[in-house]
Amino acid sequence: MNRDPVLVDLALQGGGAHGAYTWGVLDRLLEEPWLAIDGISGTSAGAMNAAALVYGHAIGGAERARAVLERFWHAVSRAALLSPFQRGPLDVVLGRWTLDNSPAFLAMDLMSRMVSPYDLDPRGANPLRDVLAETIEFHRLKDAPIKLFVTATNVVTGRGRIFRNHDVTPEALLASACLPTMFHAVEIDGEPYWDGGYSGNPTITPLVRECKSRDTILVQINPVERKGTPRSATEILNRLNEVSFNAVLLKELRMIALLRQIADPGETEGAQWAGMRMHRITSDLMTELSASSKYIAEWDFLCMLRDEGRRCAQSFLDQHAADLGQRSTLDLDLLLEKA
Repeated sequence: MNRDPVLVDLALQGGGAHGAYTWGVLDRLLEEPWLAIDGISGTSAGAMNAAALVYGHAIGGAERARAVLERFWHAVSRAALLSPFQRGPLDVVLGRWTLDNSPAFLAMDLMSRMVSPYDLDPRGANPLRDVLAETIEFHRLKDAPIKLFVTATNVVTGRGRIFRNHDVTPEALLASACLPTMFHAVEIDGEPYWDGGYSGNPTITPLVRECKSRDTILVQINPVERKGTPRSATEILNRLNEVSFNAVLLKELRMIALLRQIADPGETEGAQWAGMRMHRITSDLMTELSASSKYIAEWDFLCMLRDEGRRCAQSFLDQHAADLGQRSTLDLDLLLEKA
């Protein structure tokens, strides 16, 4: 498509290995020369995708960003080769992407509800630390042209902290992805941090306040709605996490919808919020996959999710490319009706 550049922001949710879906979305969007990325807000896996993109773009533009994203997910897959969390033989034969029948995963799932990660692993090791060190030169983020916002949750205050380009480190990304039942809290500047999903998944505020773009594309992994009542302990815990991880995001989106109705035009912050055009790329596949599949890092699974992300991004562009820079395509008024 030949058209004038459109400045956009990206808001990337977390979701473990499901973040490979976001990789696919980004891979497709980066192929469009008319899409200029102003800022990216990310949490957990979304933060890692964001950092990889910003770093790659800083050293070599869109094509290098695509290459760094692929290298990151390759490294994730390699690091998981020796993981005890592997699909059972029957699941492999039947092509089922789940760890629900994996003895190691079931044992971990049970232990995480009963035993602290400080007791299970006194060293607090995290294999993602080496993956990040292998993939991203963090000092290059400081002067990168794309603004980067990474959210983590302060354990002491319960408030979110937003790390920006100059202070995004491996520790900041690990903190943003730190599930408290699995990992030690990550200490930064003397403060402990947990997963950013508890305080913003992702945070929209810096995109409104600190970016020039008036279009934000939300790449959503955690379903807002899920049919049926969860029955098993795993299903209940998964749905609790989805609800809590979406809560802050939904509040921000409701605020945009409300301010569109009441904010005075002009240079006020309310007008900035009201003027943000929102878009969303998501997939029904996210509601079909089991919660345990977030821990599957087999290359074939990651590639399947990548391809689904590319497909959904293409569908979004087919339907809404002309709307970017002109109007919202996500109906936020529905959030007010259901409030």
